Amino acid sequence: MRIALIWAEVWQGLRRNLSMVVSVVLVTFISLTFVGAAALLQMQIGQMKTFWYDKAQVAIYMCNGTVGSEACAAGGATPEQVAAVQAQLESPTLAPLIQTFYFENQDEAYANFKQQFAGNAVVDYVTPDLLNQTFWVNLKDPSQADVLRESFAGLVGVDSVVDQRKFLDQIFSVLNTASITAIGVAAIMLIAASLLISTTIRLSAYSRRRELGIMRLVGASNRFIQTPFVLEGVLASLVGSLLAGGVIVALVQFFVQGYLAQTNLGFSFVTMSDALVVVPLLVGVGVVLAAGSANIAIRRHLRV
Repeated sequence: MRIALIWAEVWQGLRRNLSMVVSVVLVTFISLTFVGAAALLQMQIGQMKTFWYDKAQVAIYMCNGTVGSEACAAGGATPEQVAAVQAQLESPTLAPLIQTFYFENQDEAYANFKQQFAGNAVVDYVTPDLLNQTFWVNLKDPSQADVLRESFAGLVGVDSVVDQRKFLDQIFSVLNTASITAIGVAAIMLIAASLLISTTIRLSAYSRRRELGIMRLVGASNRFIQTPFVLEGVLASLVGSLLAGGVIVALVQFFVQGYLAQTNLGFSFVTMSDALVVVPLLVGVGVVLAAGSANIAIRRHLRV
Protein backbone atom coordinates (compact mmCIF):
# COMPACT_ATOMS: atom_id res chain seq x y z
CA MET A 1 0.00 0.00 0.00
CA ARG A 2 2.80 2.41 0.90
CA ILE A 3 4.66 1.54 -2.30
CA ALA A 4 1.55 2.15 -4.39
CA LEU A 5 1.06 5.50 -2.67
CA ILE A 6 4.66 6.51 -3.29
CA TRP A 7 4.43 5.69 -7.01
CA ALA A 8 1.13 7.56 -7.24
CA GLU A 9 2.88 10.63 -5.81
CA VAL A 10 5.76 10.17 -8.27
CA TRP A 11 3.41 10.01 -11.24
CA GLN A 12 1.51 13.06 -10.04
CA GLY A 13 4.73 15.03 -9.64
CA LEU A 14 5.99 14.09 -13.09
CA ARG A 15 2.69 15.08 -14.66
CA ARG A 16 2.54 18.44 -12.89
CA ASN A 17 6.10 19.43 -13.86
CA LEU A 18 6.27 17.87 -17.31
CA SER A 19 8.15 20.74 -18.94
CA MET A 20 10.82 20.74 -16.22
CA VAL A 21 11.09 16.95 -16.44
CA VAL A 22 11.67 17.20 -20.19
CA SER A 23 14.39 19.79 -19.52
CA VAL A 24 16.10 17.45 -17.06
CA VAL A 25 15.93 14.60 -19.58
CA LEU A 26 17.45 16.72 -22.35
CA VAL A 27 20.24 18.23 -20.25
CA THR A 28 21.13 14.83 -18.79
CA PHE A 29 21.03 13.26 -22.25
CA ILE A 30 23.34 15.85 -23.83
CA SER A 31 25.82 15.97 -20.94
CA LEU A 32 26.10 12.19 -20.63
CA THR A 33 26.48 11.86 -24.40
CA PHE A 34 29.56 14.08 -24.08
CA VAL A 35 30.80 11.92 -21.21
CA GLY A 36 30.30 8.73 -23.23
CA ALA A 37 31.97 10.18 -26.33
CA ALA A 38 34.95 11.31 -24.23
CA ALA A 39 35.24 7.84 -22.67
CA LEU A 40 35.17 6.17 -26.11
CA LEU A 41 37.75 8.65 -27.40
CA GLN A 42 40.08 7.78 -24.54
CA MET A 43 39.63 4.07 -25.29
CA GLN A 44 40.39 4.74 -28.97
CA ILE A 45 43.47 6.78 -28.12
CA GLY A 46 44.70 3.93 -25.93
CA GLN A 47 44.29 1.42 -28.78
CA MET A 48 46.00 3.74 -31.26
CA LYS A 49 48.92 4.33 -28.89
CA THR A 50 49.42 0.62 -28.44
CA PHE A 51 49.32 0.06 -32.20
CA TRP A 52 51.52 2.95 -33.35
CA TYR A 53 54.02 2.97 -30.49
CA ASP A 54 54.75 -0.70 -31.10
CA LYS A 55 55.45 0.13 -34.74
CA ALA A 56 57.41 3.32 -34.06
CA GLN A 57 61.01 3.09 -35.26
CA VAL A 58 64.24 4.82 -34.39
CA ALA A 59 65.97 6.25 -37.45
CA ILE A 60 69.76 6.54 -37.44
CA TYR A 61 70.52 8.97 -40.28
CA MET A 62 74.00 8.80 -41.74
CA CYS A 63 75.74 11.85 -43.16
CA ASN A 64 75.11 12.23 -46.89
CA GLY A 65 77.85 14.71 -47.75
CA THR A 66 75.37 17.13 -49.35
CA VAL A 67 72.98 18.26 -46.65
CA GLY A 68 73.66 17.72 -42.99
CA SER A 69 74.18 19.12 -39.53
CA GLU A 70 77.36 20.22 -37.80
CA ALA A 71 78.01 16.56 -37.03
CA CYS A 72 78.60 16.02 -40.75
CA ALA A 73 81.27 18.66 -41.24
CA ALA A 74 83.71 15.95 -42.34
CA GLY A 75 81.45 14.95 -45.25
CA GLY A 76 79.38 11.91 -46.09
CA ALA A 77 79.53 8.67 -44.14
CA THR A 78 82.09 6.19 -45.41
CA PRO A 79 81.39 2.47 -45.82
CA GLU A 80 83.59 1.86 -42.76
CA GLN A 81 81.49 4.25 -40.66
CA VAL A 82 78.28 2.57 -41.85
CA ALA A 83 79.76 -0.80 -40.95
CA ALA A 84 80.74 0.54 -37.51
CA VAL A 85 77.14 1.57 -36.82
CA GLN A 86 75.86 -1.86 -37.91
CA ALA A 87 78.43 -3.57 -35.72
CA GLN A 88 77.34 -1.53 -32.74
CA LEU A 89 73.69 -2.40 -33.37
CA GLU A 90 74.68 -6.07 -33.41
CA SER A 91 76.87 -5.74 -30.30
CA PRO A 92 75.99 -7.61 -27.07
CA THR A 93 75.07 -4.27 -25.47
CA LEU A 94 72.37 -3.17 -27.95
CA ALA A 95 71.28 -6.42 -29.61
CA PRO A 96 69.09 -7.55 -26.65
CA LEU A 97 67.13 -4.30 -26.93
CA ILE A 98 66.51 -4.56 -30.68
CA GLN A 99 63.75 -6.57 -32.30
CA THR A 100 64.79 -5.95 -35.92
CA PHE A 101 66.71 -3.40 -37.96
CA TYR A 102 67.49 -2.86 -41.62
CA PHE A 103 69.65 -0.53 -43.69
CA GLU A 104 68.25 1.77 -46.39
CA ASN A 105 70.68 3.22 -48.91
CA GLN A 106 70.15 6.46 -50.82
CA ASP A 107 68.62 4.81 -53.90
CA GLU A 108 66.12 2.90 -51.73
CA ALA A 109 65.36 6.08 -49.78
CA TYR A 110 64.73 7.92 -53.07
CA ALA A 111 62.39 5.17 -54.34
CA ASN A 112 60.41 5.29 -51.10
CA PHE A 113 60.36 9.09 -51.25
CA LYS A 114 58.92 9.09 -54.78
CA GLN A 115 56.29 6.56 -53.78
CA GLN A 116 55.30 8.54 -50.70
CA PHE A 117 55.10 11.89 -52.48
CA ALA A 118 53.85 10.69 -55.87
CA GLY A 119 52.13 13.50 -57.71
CA ASN A 120 53.81 16.18 -55.60
CA ALA A 121 56.00 18.72 -57.43
CA VAL A 122 58.69 18.40 -54.74
CA VAL A 123 59.74 15.05 -56.27
CA ASP A 124 61.18 16.91 -59.28
CA TYR A 125 63.63 18.80 -57.06
CA VAL A 126 64.93 15.87 -55.00
CA THR A 127 67.77 13.60 -56.06
CA PRO A 128 69.15 10.52 -54.27
CA ASP A 129 72.29 12.35 -53.10
CA LEU A 130 70.10 14.72 -51.02
CA LEU A 131 68.73 11.84 -48.95
CA ASN A 132 70.38 10.00 -46.07
CA GLN A 133 71.42 6.43 -45.75
CA THR A 134 69.43 5.23 -42.76
CA PHE A 135 69.31 2.42 -40.25
CA TRP A 136 65.68 1.77 -39.29
CA VAL A 137 65.48 0.13 -35.85
CA ASN A 138 62.50 -1.54 -34.19
CA LEU A 139 63.01 -1.83 -30.44
CA LYS A 140 61.48 -4.50 -28.25
CA ASP A 141 60.54 -1.70 -25.86
CA PRO A 142 60.03 1.60 -27.78
CA SER A 143 60.48 3.58 -24.55
CA GLN A 144 64.20 2.67 -24.62
CA ALA A 145 64.89 4.85 -27.65
CA ASP A 146 67.05 7.13 -25.50
CA VAL A 147 69.57 4.30 -25.18
CA LEU A 148 70.13 4.36 -28.95
CA ARG A 149 70.29 8.13 -28.99
CA GLU A 150 72.99 8.15 -26.32
CA SER A 151 74.89 5.30 -27.98
CA PHE A 152 75.17 7.01 -31.37
CA ALA A 153 75.27 10.68 -30.36
CA GLY A 154 78.50 12.20 -31.60
CA LEU A 155 79.55 9.06 -33.47
CA VAL A 156 81.51 9.93 -36.60
CA GLY A 157 79.40 9.56 -39.73
CA VAL A 158 76.04 9.78 -37.89
CA ASP A 159 73.95 12.84 -38.76
CA SER A 160 71.14 12.36 -36.21
CA VAL A 161 69.10 9.80 -34.29
CA VAL A 162 65.33 10.38 -34.45
CA ASP A 163 62.66 8.64 -32.39
CA GLN A 164 59.43 8.56 -34.40
CA ARG A 165 57.41 8.51 -31.19
CA LYS A 166 57.96 12.24 -30.76
CA PHE A 167 55.80 12.85 -33.85
CA LEU A 168 53.13 10.51 -32.48
CA ASP A 169 53.20 12.31 -29.14
CA GLN A 170 52.17 15.55 -30.87
CA ILE A 171 49.20 13.85 -32.53
CA PHE A 172 48.07 12.12 -29.34
CA SER A 173 48.49 15.39 -27.44
CA VAL A 174 45.94 17.02 -29.75
CA LEU A 175 43.56 14.06 -29.35
CA ASN A 176 43.94 14.13 -25.56
CA THR A 177 43.22 17.86 -25.55
CA ALA A 178 40.03 17.23 -27.53
CA SER A 179 39.03 14.50 -25.09
CA ILE A 180 39.72 16.71 -22.05
CA THR A 181 37.71 19.52 -23.66
CA ALA A 182 34.76 17.16 -24.16
CA ILE A 183 35.02 16.06 -20.52
CA GLY A 184 35.11 19.71 -19.39
CA VAL A 185 31.99 20.55 -21.40
CA ALA A 186 30.30 17.44 -20.04
CA ALA A 187 31.22 18.38 -16.45
CA ILE A 188 29.71 21.85 -16.88
CA MET A 189 26.54 20.37 -18.34
CA LEU A 190 26.34 17.79 -15.53
CA ILE A 191 26.49 20.65 -13.03
CA ALA A 192 23.70 22.35 -14.97
CA ALA A 193 21.69 19.12 -14.91
CA SER A 194 22.23 18.79 -11.16
CA LEU A 195 21.03 22.35 -10.55
CA LEU A 196 18.05 21.83 -12.85
CA ILE A 197 17.08 18.64 -10.99
CA SER A 198 17.32 20.47 -7.67
CA THR A 199 15.17 23.32 -8.98
CA THR A 200 12.60 20.91 -10.40
CA ILE A 201 12.30 19.05 -7.11
CA ARG A 202 11.96 22.23 -5.07
CA LEU A 203 9.28 23.58 -7.41
CA SER A 204 7.45 20.27 -7.23
CA ALA A 205 7.64 20.31 -3.44
CA TYR A 206 6.45 23.92 -3.31
CA SER A 207 3.45 23.16 -5.53
CA ARG A 208 2.49 20.38 -3.10
CA ARG A 209 3.28 22.22 0.10
CA ARG A 210 -0.29 21.81 1.43
CA GLU A 211 -0.19 18.06 0.86
CA LEU A 212 3.22 17.84 2.52
CA GLY A 213 1.89 19.73 5.51
CA ILE A 214 -1.00 17.30 5.87
CA MET A 215 1.37 14.33 5.58
CA ARG A 216 3.50 15.75 8.38
CA LEU A 217 0.43 16.29 10.57
CA VAL A 218 -0.65 12.66 10.19
CA GLY A 219 2.83 11.47 11.19
CA ALA A 220 4.47 10.63 7.86
CA SER A 221 8.23 10.24 8.18
CA ASN A 222 10.67 12.45 6.30
CA ARG A 223 11.92 9.45 4.34
CA PHE A 224 8.39 8.64 3.18
CA ILE A 225 7.91 12.27 2.10
CA GLN A 226 11.30 12.51 0.38
CA THR A 227 11.15 9.24 -1.57
CA PRO A 228 8.65 10.31 -4.30
CA PHE A 229 10.67 13.45 -5.05
CA VAL A 230 13.94 11.53 -5.27
CA LEU A 231 12.31 8.97 -7.57
CA GLU A 232 11.04 11.78 -9.81
CA GLY A 233 14.58 13.06 -10.32
CA VAL A 234 15.98 9.57 -10.78
CA LEU A 235 13.38 8.60 -13.39
CA ALA A 236 13.89 11.77 -15.41
CA SER A 237 17.66 11.35 -15.30
CA LEU A 238 17.37 7.64 -16.08
CA VAL A 239 15.51 8.41 -19.30
CA GLY A 240 18.23 10.89 -20.30
CA SER A 241 20.95 8.36 -19.41
CA LEU A 242 19.35 5.63 -21.50
CA LEU A 243 19.00 8.00 -24.45
CA ALA A 244 22.69 8.91 -24.13
CA GLY A 245 23.56 5.21 -23.96
CA GLY A 246 21.51 4.57 -27.09
CA VAL A 247 23.37 7.31 -28.96
CA ILE A 248 26.74 5.88 -27.89
CA VAL A 249 25.75 2.38 -29.05
CA ALA A 250 24.45 3.76 -32.36
CA LEU A 251 27.63 5.82 -32.82
CA VAL A 252 29.84 2.77 -32.40
CA GLN A 253 27.61 0.44 -34.43
CA PHE A 254 26.88 2.64 -37.45
CA PHE A 255 29.73 5.17 -37.60
CA VAL A 256 32.79 3.55 -36.01
CA GLN A 257 32.20 -0.10 -36.98
CA GLY A 258 29.96 0.60 -39.97
CA TYR A 259 32.18 3.25 -41.59
CA LEU A 260 35.57 3.89 -39.96
CA ALA A 261 36.39 0.20 -39.49
CA GLN A 262 35.88 -0.34 -43.23
CA THR A 263 38.52 2.23 -44.21
CA ASN A 264 41.36 -0.27 -43.58
CA LEU A 265 43.60 2.18 -41.75
CA GLY A 266 45.51 -0.70 -40.25
CA PHE A 267 44.51 -0.44 -36.59
CA SER A 268 41.48 -1.50 -34.62
CA PHE A 269 38.65 0.76 -33.48
CA VAL A 270 36.45 0.66 -30.40
CA THR A 271 33.84 -2.07 -30.59
CA MET A 272 30.39 -2.77 -29.22
CA SER A 273 31.97 -4.44 -26.20
CA ASP A 274 33.63 -1.11 -25.37
CA ALA A 275 30.32 0.70 -25.83
CA LEU A 276 28.58 -1.78 -23.54
CA VAL A 277 31.15 -0.93 -20.87
CA VAL A 278 30.46 2.79 -21.21
CA VAL A 279 26.64 2.59 -21.19
CA PRO A 280 26.28 1.22 -17.61
CA LEU A 281 28.73 3.92 -16.52
CA LEU A 282 26.50 6.61 -18.03
CA VAL A 283 23.37 5.16 -16.42
CA GLY A 284 25.13 4.94 -13.06
CA VAL A 285 26.39 8.53 -13.25
CA GLY A 286 22.94 9.79 -14.24
CA VAL A 287 21.11 7.93 -11.46
CA VAL A 288 23.62 8.88 -8.74
CA LEU A 289 23.65 12.51 -9.87
CA ALA A 290 19.86 12.72 -9.86
CA ALA A 291 19.43 10.90 -6.55
CA GLY A 292 22.00 13.09 -4.82
CA SER A 293 20.66 16.37 -6.23
CA ALA A 294 17.03 15.51 -5.51
CA ASN A 295 17.81 14.30 -1.99
CA ILE A 296 19.71 17.47 -1.09
CA ALA A 297 17.01 19.70 -2.59
CA ILE A 298 14.06 18.07 -0.79
CA ARG A 299 15.92 17.91 2.53
CA ARG A 300 16.60 21.63 2.39
CA HIS A 301 12.99 22.32 1.49
CA LEU A 302 11.66 20.22 4.39
CA ARG A 303 13.98 21.99 6.82
CA VAL A 304 12.62 25.31 5.61
